Amino acid sequence: MSEPTPLRVLVCGTNFGRFYAEAVRRRPGYTLAGILSRGSAASRAYAESLGVPFHTDVGDLPDGIDAACVAVSSSISGGRGTELARALMDRGIHVLQEHPVHLTELTGNLTHARRRGVQYRLNTHYPHVAPVRAFVDAARRLVARQRPLFVDAATPVHLMHPLVDILGRATGTLRPWRFADPAPLPAGIGPQPFRSLHGVFAGVPLTLRVHHQLDPSDRDNHALHWHRISLGTEGGVLTLADTHGPVLWSPRLHIGRDADRRFVLDGAGTGRLGLGTTAVIGNTGTFRTVFSDLWPEAIGTALDGLREAVAEGGDALRAGQYDLAVCRIWTDLAARLGPPEIVRPATPRPLAVSDVFPAPERSPRDTAPRSAPGAPTGGRATADPGPAAGPGHHPPEAPSPRPADTAPYSPSAEFFDLVAAEHTATASAPAVAALLADADLSAGPVVDIGAGTGLVTEAVARARPDAEIIACEPSVGMRAVLTSRVFSDADLRTRVTVTADAAPDLDLPDRISVVLLCGVLGHLDADARARLWRRLNRRLAPGGLVVVELMQFERPSTLPETRLATATAGRLRYEWSFAGAPDETEDGVMRLRSTWRVYRDGAGQPEREVHDSYRWTPFALADVVAESGMTARTLPTRPGAPPLAVLTRTPDASEPATGPHLPPARTAPEARDTPRPTTAQISSSSTTDG
Repeated sequence: MSEPTPLRVLVCGTNFGRFYAEAVRRRPGYTLAGILSRGSAASRAYAESLGVPFHTDVGDLPDGIDAACVAVSSSISGGRGTELARALMDRGIHVLQEHPVHLTELTGNLTHARRRGVQYRLNTHYPHVAPVRAFVDAARRLVARQRPLFVDAATPVHLMHPLVDILGRATGTLRPWRFADPAPLPAGIGPQPFRSLHGVFAGVPLTLRVHHQLDPSDRDNHALHWHRISLGTEGGVLTLADTHGPVLWSPRLHIGRDADRRFVLDGAGTGRLGLGTTAVIGNTGTFRTVFSDLWPEAIGTALDGLREAVAEGGDALRAGQYDLAVCRIWTDLAARLGPPEIVRPATPRPLAVSDVFPAPERSPRDTAPRSAPGAPTGGRATADPGPAAGPGHHPPEAPSPRPADTAPYSPSAEFFDLVAAEHTATASAPAVAALLADADLSAGPVVDIGAGTGLVTEAVARARPDAEIIACEPSVGMRAVLTSRVFSDADLRTRVTVTADAAPDLDLPDRISVVLLCGVLGHLDADARARLWRRLNRRLAPGGLVVVELMQFERPSTLPETRLATATAGRLRYEWSFAGAPDETEDGVMRLRSTWRVYRDGAGQPEREVHDSYRWTPFALADVVAESGMTARTLPTRPGAPPLAVLTRTPDASEPATGPHLPPARTAPEARDTPRPTTAQISSSSTTDG
C-alpha cells in the first residue's frame, strides 16, 4: 500500500511562524509549501534559506496548497491574522491559527470554515508541549481513580487562554464552571503583580492567581513565571511546576496512630512510609531545548489534529464547540480581572542554579570523581517513547558467545536513559513501587533480572528502604551505567548487589521475595523460559511476587522505522528511531532495531549513527501464565505503556496454603500445548496494592 500524500503546508508569519516551519519540516506526512509574510528582507531571506517559495499576497498563491498555519497576531493583539485566515479559507485551504483569538472572531472563523467546506482549528499551543501532555495524561488517570478536591493554578495574563485549555484537558471536562470576582486590593499596600480569584472549574474548587501585568511590546519576556498547576486528591498532589516541566507527584502524608495517638512508624501497615515525598517526572532542559525541540514537537501535534480533521471531514463549527467553550471561559475570566497593568520593565538578569545553590566546598580528601568520565547522565526524553519503547530497564540477550563490544544494548547503552528514564518514571516505576509498598520482603531479596541501567532497581530501593536487591545485567555497557548509579549513592551501595548474570542461568539465592522481569522474557526461547520458570518456582517464597513487563505486540509484526524520541544536551540533538520485522530465519521471532542519530548545532545531517538489534519472541500475558503455572493480575499504568502484571503462585490443593508450592516443571512443548488461561487466572486490578 502506497504512503499517503504529504500535506502541503503554507506558513504565514516568520516570528513565531519559524517554529511552525520547523515543525512542518520535521514532521512526517507534511511538506513545507512556502512562506507568506508582509515582505521584509528578513522574511525573504528566511524563505530562501529553507529553499521554499516566498509570498506576500493570498491572491498570488499557487494551487495545490492543502493547509496553512497562521502565526500572525489577530485583532485582539492588533494584527490581521483573522482576516488572513478567512482569505485562505476562501481559497479552499484548511487553517490552523495561533491563539489568542477573540470569542466573536473564533465563532466567525468556525462559521466561515463550515460555509467554505474546510477545516479550521485554533492552536492554544501549550497543551501540546510534552511536559504539559505528561501532566494532562497523569491528571486523567488520577481523576479516574479519585475525586479531585482542588485545583490551584497560576499563569501570566497573556497565557490564561491556554491555561483554561490545559485544565479542561486535565479534568476531562469544562462544566460546570463558575467564578467570583477577584477581591479588591487594599489601599496603600503598593503595586501587586498578582490578582487572585476563586471559583469552580469542572465542578472542582479552583484558586487562580494571575500575573496581571503586561508589556504589550514583549509579553513573553516579562512574565514572572509561566503555567503552574496543582491538582489534588486524597491520594496526593500532581503538580506541573512549569509549562516546560517537570511534573511532580507528592503522595499524601498519612501516618497511623496507636491507642495513645502516637505515630506508628514501624511494623505492619507502615510500608507506604517508604514512598518518596515527591517524585520528579521528566527532566528540565534548557531554553534552547524549548525552542529547538519542545515547541516544534508541540506544533507538530497540533498539525496532526488538523490533518485528522481533514481526513474525517465533518462540520468545523460542530467540532469547534469545545474550543468555543474554552474561549468563553477565558473571556469571562478576563472580564472579571479587567485590563492588566501596563508595565515596561528593564531587561531582567536571569540567574543560573549555581547562583542560588552554589556547589559546596570540597575537602582535600574528597578528590574522587562522582562518576566515571563519559558515563551517561540519565537525561530524560522530550517525547514518550511509545508502545515499542520497552520497559524502564532493558533485558539481556540469552547467553551467547559473541564478543562484549557487540553484545546487545552495549552499542546504544550511552543513550538508553534518554528515553527509558521518562518511560520508567511515568509507567513501570510508580506501579512497581506501589505494589511493593506493603509487600512482605522478609523471606529474601528482590532480584531484578535484566536490570539494565538500574532505573527500576533504584525505584524499588526508594520505595522500600528495607529491601536487599540483586541486580543482574550481562550487557557490559548497560552494567557500567548500573554500577555507576549504585556507587554514586551511599544508600544503594549498602543494599544493591550488581552481577553479570544472564537468564536463565543465574546464581540465585535460596529464597526470593520478589522477581522483576521487565522486558526480559521475549529475549529467551521456549526452553530457556521453561528453565527459568522452574528455577524461580523453586526459590520464590510463599506469597512471593513476580513482576512481568512485555512489549505491546503478541505476534511477529512489521514495524516501520519511526522516530520515537528526541533529546538535547549541550550542542547535540539526539534522535531515536525504532523498527521491527519478523525474523527471516526463525519462525515466531522478531528482530527489533534501534537507531540513534546525533546532530550538532541544528545540522541537517547526523555526525554519528549508532545501530543496535535484538531478538524478541512476542507473546501475550496469557502465554506467560501458561508457561509459569502462576496466576496473573494486571497492574494499572500509563495509557500506551507496555503491559505490566504481577504473578503469584497458586497453592496446590494437596498442600497447605502456608507451605511451599512447586508447580511441576514444564517443557517447551508442554507449555505450548497448555490451554490458554481463563479470565479467572488473569485479573485486572484497579489498584496497585500488593
